[in-house]
Amino acid sequence: MAIKRYFAIKDNTITNAFKENLTSRATTSNMGASDILEVFSIYGQASSASSELSRVLVEFDTSELSTDRANNVLPASGNVSFYLKLSNAPHGQTLPKSFTLMAQPVSASWNEGTGLDMELYKDIGKSNWVSASSTAAWTTAGGDYLTGSVSQPLRYVKSQAFDDGTEDLEIDVSVIVEDWLAGTIDNYGFGIFLTSSLEEAARSYYTKKFFARGTEFHFKKPVLEARWNSSIEDDRGNFYYSSSLATAAENLNTIYFYNYFRGRLRNIPSIGTGNIYVSFFSGSADDTAPSGSAITLVADGTHVRSALPTVVTGGYVSTGIYSASVALTAAATPIETLYDVWHNGDLTTQFQTGTISPEVLANSLTAPDDEYVISITNLKEAYRPDETARFRLFTRQKDWNPTIYTRAVATPEVYIVESGSYEIYRVVDDLKVIPYGTGSDNHTILSYDASGSYFDLDMGMLESGYMYGINFAFYNQDIGEWVEQPDAFKFKVETKRQS
Repeated sequence: MAIKRYFAIKDNTITNAFKENLTSRATTSNMGASDILEVFSIYGQASSASSELSRVLVEFDTSELSTDRANNVLPASGNVSFYLKLSNAPHGQTLPKSFTLMAQPVSASWNEGTGLDMELYKDIGKSNWVSASSTAAWTTAGGDYLTGSVSQPLRYVKSQAFDDGTEDLEIDVSVIVEDWLAGTIDNYGFGIFLTSSLEEAARSYYTKKFFARGTEFHFKKPVLEARWNSSIEDDRGNFYYSSSLATAAENLNTIYFYNYFRGRLRNIPSIGTGNIYVSFFSGSADDTAPSGSAITLVADGTHVRSALPTVVTGGYVSTGIYSASVALTAAATPIETLYDVWHNGDLTTQFQTGTISPEVLANSLTAPDDEYVISITNLKEAYRPDETARFRLFTRQKDWNPTIYTRAVATPEVYIVESGSYEIYRVVDDLKVIPYGTGSDNHTILSYDASGSYFDLDMGMLESGYMYGINFAFYNQDIGEWVEQPDAFKFKVETKRQS
């Protein structure tokens, strides 16, 4: 799982806009229970130089994030990105274009309030333009916000440009969230508003609206979205001997060791999160066990040292998972079965022995066929909303064609897709609830091992009672593009049971 969403626990719109009489302002009005959030500036409505502003407050519970990090659900700082996401709310009023919104951390505690009126501003309550809560006023009317530190004065100033005005808000706020989690600054949520130059401009930017947490639309609620690349690229079933046709990086094979104990991944006590070591052997006479001396490997100074060319230095990946990368030159008669022995460094303690069937890279005069047949071997009709499901893909090339002599016994080989991605959409309206994440975060990249590709999905992110579809895209190296595959797969998330 490489994406997790945290829903807002409170939000509000605060404003100093004039009321209907264009004399008194709505500075004490509260809209905390509204299903809409609103940002605007109005110039020259009450007088030739009058100014009216509206800002948004939204807060998330960082204790949930802290718990997830402590339980290794979220990666460590530096290995995960956090995005503040608000969904555009269409409306029939005027809509500004070519503007920029800021997102900065609020520096004081505030109450959400129970007001609803966003037209006449008749609901009085706190928070509002002048007060953060029933016991505290803002130091500065319109809210108190952090900008940065002495050494980094703009550390917490984040922004997004809106060209058409209909765009959703999606801002990378990783620095702010990590400082919340570290205790560097207190978490009072975000303030969202026009830049100071636009708020002070002699023109109006009216009006940008977002869905609030009270909206009936599940996927439109404000969220803090964590994204990271959790993909595992296990070359055990796609292991190649070194070739002069490939670069040094391409000749590296990465294999994994999964330490399952009583059905759960556990760290090896004597290794913990430290280094683990791997040596490779040929087989015995009956090719059932490792035999002889460890094979000499390609020394690269990083994974294999010249002083000890028979040992690969591997490392910790996540709880109970370790990996090692190695390049291996084939003998005159290539060994058909390799045995990888995972150990403590001198083979006195051996943790696991695996098998690998390496291949020799061969040149081809034609480009391979990029059409595939895909199936999800463990797809169910329905999933519980409280489970995390692992989807297993079986992929073969479309042109696989056994002969009449092999048809009865031959099965197609699994094709290892080294660059694949998935998206999730809601079937009823084709809403992309988890779009392809193939950018800098790579949060929807498929993992693979000897059995093929797979990915994990937290069903809690999906609204219960609906049918969803899965699409896949594979990266085509020849054209440098992601190519969506024609096969789609559907499942339902069961309605939550009433307690």
